[in-house]
Amino acid sequence: MKFTLDWLKAHLDTDATLEQILEALTRVGLEVEGVENPGEKLAAFRVAKVLSAAPHPQADKLQVLSVDTGDGAPLQVVCGAPNARAGLVGVLGLPGATVPANGMVLKVSAIRGVESNGMMCSTRELELGEDHDGIIELPQDAPIGTPFPDYAGLNDAVIDVSITPNRQDCMGVRGIARDLAAAGLGTLKPLSVDPVSTRGAGPEVRIEAPEGCPAYYGQTVSGVTNGASPDWMQRRLKAIGQRPISALVDITNYVMIDLGRPLHVYDRAKLTGALVVRKAAAGEQVLALNEKTYTLDETITVIADDAHVHDIGGIMGGEDSGVADTTTDVVIECAFFDPDHIARAGQKLGLTSDARSRFERGVDPAFLEDGIAIAARLVVDLCGGTASEVTRAGQSPLAAKTIAYDPAKAETLGGLAIDAARQKDILERLGFTVAGDWTVTVPSWRRDVDGAADLVEEVIRIEGIDKVPTVPLARLPGVARPTATAEQKLERRVRRNAAARGLSEAVTWSFISQAEAAPFGGGAWTLANPISEDMKVMRPSLLPGLLAAAERNLKRGATSVRLFEIGRRYLADAERPTLGVVLAGSRTPRGWQGGKAQPFGAFDAKAEALALLEAAGAPVANLQVMGEAGDVYHPGQSATLRLGPKTVLAAFGMIHPSVLKAFDLDGDVAAVELYLDALPGKRGTGFMRPAYTPPALQPVTRDFAFLVPADLPAGDLVRTVKGADKASIVDARLFDVFTGTGVPEGQKSLAVEVTLQPSEKSFTDEELKAIAAKVVAAAAKQGATLRG
Repeated sequence: MKFTLDWLKAHLDTDATLEQILEALTRVGLEVEGVENPGEKLAAFRVAKVLSAAPHPQADKLQVLSVDTGDGAPLQVVCGAPNARAGLVGVLGLPGATVPANGMVLKVSAIRGVESNGMMCSTRELELGEDHDGIIELPQDAPIGTPFPDYAGLNDAVIDVSITPNRQDCMGVRGIARDLAAAGLGTLKPLSVDPVSTRGAGPEVRIEAPEGCPAYYGQTVSGVTNGASPDWMQRRLKAIGQRPISALVDITNYVMIDLGRPLHVYDRAKLTGALVVRKAAAGEQVLALNEKTYTLDETITVIADDAHVHDIGGIMGGEDSGVADTTTDVVIECAFFDPDHIARAGQKLGLTSDARSRFERGVDPAFLEDGIAIAARLVVDLCGGTASEVTRAGQSPLAAKTIAYDPAKAETLGGLAIDAARQKDILERLGFTVAGDWTVTVPSWRRDVDGAADLVEEVIRIEGIDKVPTVPLARLPGVARPTATAEQKLERRVRRNAAARGLSEAVTWSFISQAEAAPFGGGAWTLANPISEDMKVMRPSLLPGLLAAAERNLKRGATSVRLFEIGRRYLADAERPTLGVVLAGSRTPRGWQGGKAQPFGAFDAKAEALALLEAAGAPVANLQVMGEAGDVYHPGQSATLRLGPKTVLAAFGMIHPSVLKAFDLDGDVAAVELYLDALPGKRGTGFMRPAYTPPALQPVTRDFAFLVPADLPAGDLVRTVKGADKASIVDARLFDVFTGTGVPEGQKSLAVEVTLQPSEKSFTDEELKAIAAKVVAAAAKQGATLRG
């Protein structure tokens, strides 16, 4: 729903700024989708007068104009418009201006050897119409030098709001103004209804299908002249994207957008007999105003005469009875169409229109009398003519709806305590009638209000939903408290982190075949009556199911498979909660920068294991990498992560080729198993991290290079160095491995960075030497000597 600020102020008496209006619209539930000022793109164009026009010396169709811009010295402008002449007042684009129609930036340039300082513009070039036969001609009294947007009234912001389906009353500018007035941004102006003088009987109208159209009003205006609509009306319609057509058509569009009341105007000379509201006959056709032919059925309401159908009721008029420039007599239609019938007909025909969008929401059934009076007044004032009396057929559904309301519900249902007098004022500003006993009568234009909860919503949205305090709900008796155990919370946390690392969760069967269990040592539990031979053994590991899933994905074209699963291993003594990970295919895709695709390796599996253990709360810095992970893994390309020599937290590495063959897998596959039941101690289950307390003194780093036996694991040396002085050493890490010149055969050089953290005072040179001596002595226990 679009409208201009000036249009809104025709209904709302307010001093509010545009920013205040935009804020209030969103606050009361009318979300602002966009704001545009069409005058901004024309700011560099101004009213100018042609002082003289002379032929161009090098081109027959061009003229050299002397143009008064109001700044003193005239400007020379080359122009090819046929209507350019001395004395013409038009619109000049100055150098630096951007022409809206084509994006061209004007500048001082030579046209066929003659300097031109800008451009005299046509309507199309300024995107104000389709006329391009000549430049714009303004009245002689137009003020020279005035910015064209100021003169033409184009500095009027266009506001686009999103109207929810329940707010049919805001499908017109007046309804939006009513909401803003209720929100305290001004006063709603009285609606002017000035019925025209009538003469003679109205048109013959009758209703044969009241279920689709309960009420139909018609009024004839004879002797009209259908010219162009006035500038003020065209300006408002153009601003919101409506193309002005003629005065009669523009009036119907204007009233629809202004007041939310769709209308239709027939050329009376094109009608044969009475206008009849009836159901269409099966297969009956109509040529609509969009120049498309629609085939109707007996569920669709139409407006017809004695000859044929003229109108798809409430959706779109027909081409053959539409008004034209030669129209002299018209019939104005103002009707109430049933919303459900309109919605079903529109869906069946696949036909949308501005009228349908309003009728299917539900227009004000009490606005027929005033609606046709306003339309007739506009027709007579703008087109002349004599109006007949109004013919009224049927009856609108006008039964008043009342609701018993308790002001306390604003707090009990809406969460905001509002004074009863304030609530009464809000409701009355919105058009509700509030009796002394708080019986509220719903206005005819609020079809969506059905009960006390709806009244609470109205009061709260106008008062301000941002004022509703955030209050936690009290736990009612019988409502269960959180029951997740520490183990369940651990699994949730690890699952989230695995997914965040790009792994896809798999859920595989807990039952596998004996052939799949064999590489993993066989199953401890075999079913006596399995569903099938392929689901006979309870899995001793999560890897068989993940390997089978990886094999299926790779054979279906997947190039990289990263799967994880959290489940149970079924061992002889117990069920063990476990997390399994399988990495198959390419770790990196092939490309011109990286060359051929790179497979996953053992260190990829180690990285996943360490990251997931850290997410689970394990002391990763204290873990040891020890030994082989078992027969399932490749020798020399696998290991376990342990907390001490006996507590195995994870196994990782490359899967053994014989296992890959058993699962029909080609290429390298890395895997991880995390033993969740082996994680140490009581783990915190909350989400709050401890407060960050940085040390007061800056840490110190020292580097050590050791010669060690070639087969010594680097992790053993790092762990030994870190434990050399637990009071001062807070971290140790390997940063270089070297073999070659200067390193004896059978040895390697490991460089370790040690981080020291002073507590109460900075280290002295003597203290640093003492700590270094401890590091060297501790490393010596691993067979390491300080490299010279």
